[in-house]
Amino acid sequence: MAVREVLKMGHPTLRVKADPIPLEEIQSREFRTLIQDMFETMEKEEGIGIAAPQIGISKQVAIVGVPKDNPRYPDTPESEEEEDDDFDILVVINPKVTVIDETPSGFWEGCLSVPGLRGYVERPSKIKVEFTDLEGEAQVMEVSGFGATVFQHELDHLDGVLYVDRVTDITKLSYMEEYLEFHDDLDDDPDSDLDSDEEEEN
Repeated sequence: MAVREVLKMGHPTLRVKADPIPLEEIQSREFRTLIQDMFETMEKEEGIGIAAPQIGISKQVAIVGVPKDNPRYPDTPESEEEEDDDFDILVVINPKVTVIDETPSGFWEGCLSVPGLRGYVERPSKIKVEFTDLEGEAQVMEVSGFGATVFQHELDHLDGVLYVDRVTDITKLSYMEEYLEFHDDLDDDPDSDLDSDEEEEN
């Protein structure tokens, strides 16, 4: 088990589509070590999510922190693994995303692989995610609002996409210090930043 280096924007591994994970690999010692390393790296970096390509492993697996106990996210399931009081932490393997509601939902996003920046991104407001869990079981869930944004942000990494690719208004791409000074109060909900506090990134 180890904390891994987080790859930064410009590294080619972040720009390729990750490989699917065979079902038999999920129970292997190597895969369990990878998951543990992802958790430890995410914790060290104080993130609410991380994808395997961000630590140099081009495989279709991500850890996603999904907001819970909030009326905006009624479809969020309970999880056996809870990182803190605000998020359910899910391990998502070989995901497939289907858009349910294309109505744009916008949030300021940050990323461990794009440190020091924030960008305003609009994404579909409700999605269905089909994936395999750590037990090798098929799961289906629907997520809306901020939860849908978190899922789409993390799962984009598995397709070689970074959130900066989805910033349509370049004037809403900002360094952290300027974001906090000039942009942090522009959302309808001032607590709706993608990160759980100003220092955390995904």
